Amino acid sequence: MDAHGLAPEESVPASRKLGREDAAALAAKAKTIIVAKGKKVATFSVSKGQVPDGAVAAMLGPTGNLRAPTVRAGTTLLVGFDEEHYQEALMS
Repeated sequence: MDAHGLAPEESVPASRKLGREDAAALAAKAKTIIVAKGKKVATFSVSKGQVPDGAVAAMLGPTGNLRAPTVRAGTTLLVGFDEEHYQEALMS
């Protein structure tokens, strides 16, 4: 992000664990949720604050905490890291 002159509005330290309720609240504010787990990428569309089944579960890691990194870019929520989707969401 630094290389492109982008700065986060809010940063949450890793010591503060965000769980299912936090993930659901973030998801409800998005229009698109993109979750990357390794090479797999899942995209969910949120309509009128209704988060699709499985979206919140996909956002959580094996410990039940929100996967890192998580970035909100406009109405898109990116969970996990996939370079292609990050460039698309952050550079548009």
